[in-house]
Parts: sequence; structure tokens; C-alpha cells
Amino acid sequence: MILTVTPNPALDVTYTVPHFRPHTSHRVTGIAAQAGGKGVNVARVLTALGRPARCVLPLGGPTGEAVRAELAAAGLDHAAVPIAGDTRRTVAVVDTADATMFNEPGPALAAAEWDALLAETERHLPEATALVLSGSLPPGAPADGYARLVTLGRGFGIPVVLDADGPALLAALPAHPTAIKPNAAELTAATGLPDPHDAARTLLRRGAESVLASLGPDGLLAVDAHGAWRCAPPATVAGNPTGAGDSAVAALAAGLSGNAAWSAILPDAVALSAATVLHPRAGHFDDAVYRRLRHSLTATRLGAAVSPFTW
Repeated sequence: MILTVTPNPALDVTYTVPHFRPHTSHRVTGIAAQAGGKGVNVARVLTALGRPARCVLPLGGPTGEAVRAELAAAGLDHAAVPIAGDTRRTVAVVDTADATMFNEPGPALAAAEWDALLAETERHLPEATALVLSGSLPPGAPADGYARLVTLGRGFGIPVVLDADGPALLAALPAHPTAIKPNAAELTAATGLPDPHDAARTLLRRGAESVLASLGPDGLLAVDAHGAWRCAPPATVAGNPTGAGDSAVAALAAGLSGNAAWSAILPDAVALSAATVLHPRAGHFDDAVYRRLRHSLTATRLGAAVSPFTW
């Protein structure tokens, strides 16, 4: 079982419109609402692939109840930690070309609520083959919140995948996550370096054991102490990119839990990400496209080993 922790979950509302334009009215042609947050999306993808997954997340208020009900209706294994605040919502406006996101900040967690989230995570770790930590930290969470969760997972001897950015990412690196999954902009923000290879190597030296960088339409770049690998889709895929990174994390966690090599992980992650872009909602993917791409993609070895970690 792959355990996912989503410290700042949401009720994801998706509006589909023919063509999105700012500063005007739109006729909505489709609407959907589902439990969301990056870790929930990861678990949803893994479950669709037939991989056992369980979500740990704090939930509160009427929106939290709606999230809980949708998780149950979707058959997603989950463990909710009660909180006093009302769970946040996100709104995605999707047209044929892209998506526009509106993300609420989320309710503040009291110190006792954060401690309860850690305790609930630890309770499920003996059954886990990998731990996925995804998304923003909610208001009130400690600055080293992810570092504490990484340490918990590593203490059980399982791979820990961290998908976060900004201070939350940087504070977690000394705990040595097995893999981190920034995008190109997050790499630059974390290191000040525009080149993804250089930025990834910098984060390795700061404590990450490996970096899986999302380069948008250019696919994925994996860097660890032994070298670098690339894999890209054969053509640009237009649609809703929301959740594509979460699908890559699902493939990464599944691969790491089975000790797979980058040559197997990268094609799976790229295929799953591309297939997710073709679906209007995060956490879902076009299965036929995924299967077709998965068998046609290969990963390319790029470079030499990186100098040893400096922790």
C-alpha cells in the first residue's frame, strides 16, 4: 500500500467552458466536484491503476464532509483527521487549451491538529511500501512540517516522495527525501538557477536523494548521484494540465516501491502525465492513451554522475 499525506486538501470544483477569456462572462458547459489536493490525486490515480493506496488528510466543516463523502463514493481508502476549520475549495476553469486555477489558502491547523496528522500518518506506515507527501502546507503548520513527515517515513525504511515547493521544500531537504518532484519554475525559485540540470544537482547536494523535474511539454528530467535521464512525449498534448504532475508522482511512488530503475519509471510517468492532460479533471487519465504511450516511450541517459552529497 502506498500512503499519501495531503496536509491541505480541498474540494476541487471544475468548470468546463468552450473558450476562457478574462474579464467577461462565460457559459459553463460542465461542472464537477471531487475530493482534491495533490496527495488525493496521487491516490486516485494509483487506485485506478490497481495499486493499493490510502490517503491521510485533515478534514473539517461542511466542505470537509463533502470531501469525505466523495472519497467514500469513489472507493478511495482514506483516514481523516478532524479539524475545527472548514476545508478549502479550489476552482479550475478548463477550456480546450488549458486550465485557470483559483486556490483558497485553507484553514489554519492548531498545533494539536498538526500533531494528530503526524500520529495518524505514523499509525499507517507499518503497512506502507512508500510514502507520498504532496501539496502546500496549511496555515499554522510548522515550517519544518514536511521534514518531520519525511523523517517518519524514512524511519520505517520506505521511499519518501515529496512534491512541494518554496520554503516547505527547502526545509525538508535536510531530512533526505528519497525523491522530490519540482517543476522547472519551482527548481529556479528554489535555487536561483535557470538550468534544470544545475538546479537539480544543487538540490541533491542540499539533501534530496533524487530529483524528478517536470519540464511541461518537454517531459521529465530525473537526476540522482549516478547521472541524469530524460523522457518526453512524442508531441505536445493540449488540454487540462492540472493533476499531470500528481500522475507523475503516482508513477514515481509506484516505481520506487518496487525498486524500479529510471528507465522504467520515466516512460511510465510521462505516459501517465500526458494521458492526464487529456482528461478534464485532476486524478483521472485517458487509459487508452496511457497504455499506448507507455509502450512507445523510452528514457535517455544524459550525463555522468553527480559529486557526492555534502550533508
